[in-house]
Amino acid sequence: MIKTVEAEIPKDLLLLPRGMADRVIGRPIPARDGVGALLAGFLARICTDAGGFTSTDGPRLGAILAGLTSALVAHTLETEDGPEPETHPRTVLLGIRDYIDHHLHDPDLTPGAIAAAHHISISYLHRLFRPDGVTVSAWIRRRRLERACDALADPALSSVSIHDISAQSGFLSHAGFTRAFRAAFGITPGEYRRHHQSRSRRG
Repeated sequence: MIKTVEAEIPKDLLLLPRGMADRVIGRPIPARDGVGALLAGFLARICTDAGGFTSTDGPRLGAILAGLTSALVAHTLETEDGPEPETHPRTVLLGIRDYIDHHLHDPDLTPGAIAAAHHISISYLHRLFRPDGVTVSAWIRRRRLERACDALADPALSSVSIHDISAQSGFLSHAGFTRAFRAAFGITPGEYRRHHQSRSRRG
C-alpha cells in the first residue's frame, strides 16, 4: 500500500499567479476529500499502474499533474482567505479602494490584478463593489478622473501638460482620457483647467 508519493513540479509550470505557490510550500494539506483527494488518487494510480503508461504519455500526465496541483494550491488559499473577507467585507473593500488609489498610475491596474494582490477571487471582488452600484472598472476610471481633476485645477501644476497628467492618472492614451473626461464632466480637460485656474487666480 502506498504511504508517500513525492512529485517535483517546477513552479513556472503551475497555472498560478507568481508567488502564490510559495504560501503553501512546506505545509501539510489534507488529502482525504475534495481536490486534495483527487490529486492523491491521481498520483497513487500513476505509481501502482506505471506499467500501463508509455513515454509519450509523460507530457500529458505532467500537464494534468500541474493542473491538479495548481487547483489544490488555489483551493487551499481560497478556503483560508474566504471566511475573513466575508466576515468584514466593508473593511476589505476600504483596503482595496486604498490599494486602487495608490496604483492609479499603473495602466495594468485591472480587476484581475487587484484580486490577485488581495488573494481573493475576481467574483468576490465584484461582489464587494456591487452594493454601491458600481463596477470595479468604473470605480478605477472614476478615481483616475478625480485625480486628473485635482491635478488640472492645481495652479502649482499649470506647467505640467494635460498629456502628462492623463498618463500619470493611468490612462493609456490622451485621446481616451479626453473622451472619458468629456463623458463624465461635459467639457474637455483643457476647458476644465482654464475654468478652475482662472477662478483660482481671481480668488
